[in-house]
Amino acid sequence: MAQLLVLSDSSEHDSLPALALLSHRVRHIAAEPANLVSAPVADLIFLDARKDLTNAKSLAKLLITTGLACPLIVIVNEGGLAALSVDWGSADIILDSAGPAEIEARIRLGIGRAIAATTGDTIQTSGLVIDETSYSAKVHGHPLDLTFKEFELLKFLAQHPGRVFSREQLLSEVWGYDYFGGTRTVDVHIRRLRAKLGDLESLIGTVRNVGYRFNRLEDAQAFEANF
Repeated sequence: MAQLLVLSDSSEHDSLPALALLSHRVRHIAAEPANLVSAPVADLIFLDARKDLTNAKSLAKLLITTGLACPLIVIVNEGGLAALSVDWGSADIILDSAGPAEIEARIRLGIGRAIAATTGDTIQTSGLVIDETSYSAKVHGHPLDLTFKEFELLKFLAQHPGRVFSREQLLSEVWGYDYFGGTRTVDVHIRRLRAKLGDLESLIGTVRNVGYRFNRLEDAQAFEANF
């Protein structure tokens, strides 16, 4: 079951009616730039472009330039197909009349392609380069002296930019279910990672009373510039 976000100024389920027939968790918010600040985390975003192509295109570009961390699918009617182009930056398009089987397929393919793109041998973002093949990481070209678990933790967070993980989730994902240490282990490793990242320490953000997430610095700067 995927976490889906629908950006639309229409009533719930109006933009893509058949989506309600699927078992995914779906949240709807108005398609306004200001709402992106507090938008919930999603595995995939649907953007309703049926009624206002101009504003929808602007919002799509804003999502892409601010470092969208999940696939974007634009919802259009047949009359809007001619206005779509590569500069929208979307991963896919879908007609509002699509049935549940087609919607499910596009969700599955969109999320699958996104996962494949973030699980390659190298992750590069914000001056940080992580090479999974050699188990090494560099900041501005300078190697980081990381322990195995520090590397695994940094790699895992970087593979899921913007997503918040609790300490318990990080323990199970990085240390494994058979690890019996406490969650303080995560805090210690996060503190050591930040110290080694130096001026890029803010790449690892803290969400109070929840956990940690990976921040891409250029995305944050672009986001602030647009608001």
